[in-house]
Amino acid sequence: MGGVESQTLEHVCDKTKSTRHAILIDPADQTPDTAAKRAMAAVAAGSKMILVGGSSDTDMDNVNNTVVAIQEALELVTWASSQDSDFSEEKNWKVPVVLFPQGAAALSPAADAITFMMLMNSKSPRYLIEEQVAGSLFIKKAGISPLPMGYIICEPGGKAGEVGQADLIRPSETERISAYATTAEYYGFRIIYLEAGSGAQTPVSPDLIKAARESCNLTIVVGGGIRDGETAKAASDAGADWIITGNLTESFDNANTLQNVLTDFISKMND
Repeated sequence: MGGVESQTLEHVCDKTKSTRHAILIDPADQTPDTAAKRAMAAVAAGSKMILVGGSSDTDMDNVNNTVVAIQEALELVTWASSQDSDFSEEKNWKVPVVLFPQGAAALSPAADAITFMMLMNSKSPRYLIEEQVAGSLFIKKAGISPLPMGYIICEPGGKAGEVGQADLIRPSETERISAYATTAEYYGFRIIYLEAGSGAQTPVSPDLIKAARESCNLTIVVGGGIRDGETAKAASDAGADWIITGNLTESFDNANTLQNVLTDFISKMND
């Protein structure tokens, strides 16, 4: 298990890469088959990680069924690419499928890794430590690689902020986000995730991202309210290592259309 752990964590924390894109699949909002098709389209467009989870309405069944469907689709196309000379040899279909859970009751042993996170600005001990304790032995037994993460919810916060009982970070609170980033580094986390909330009308402020970047050497993930490549580029320029999109992915039922949209998104993000 140690080798797999190291591979997944180092993939996520590799700072030699330009800003990378990942999609967030919510099992409560789509069937496993649809999730797999969207995941394939995203990887074909250049996404380098697939997150599976949501802030509500997920459970062991829909999470596991979704993870298994995505893993099987990736394995199939990986095998096909090794057999078919028409497939691009440069395309790497082996991207990690990572749990982004609402809690210990929404896990899957089929995942490669899990964002083992503390919701640092939650006012509830449930999201600071209790859900993590409840899920830890399952994660250990399943051999899922833990990705140590500080999770910080910023305004507007959305459902994630509501469910997580977060004391939201305002766009002007650069010193506060610096303190959280520094604390995350001192705790030994490898990653911090700055979240504006699923479907947020406004993304995390670039000023907050920049302040976090200047305060720590952790991998910075940013999500929520990012709907186009220009917004993603602003986050990238401010210091984000990963950009996560969820609602954008769910806006397209046609896999080819989604692939084209994400290809353009990723190109503009790194323009």
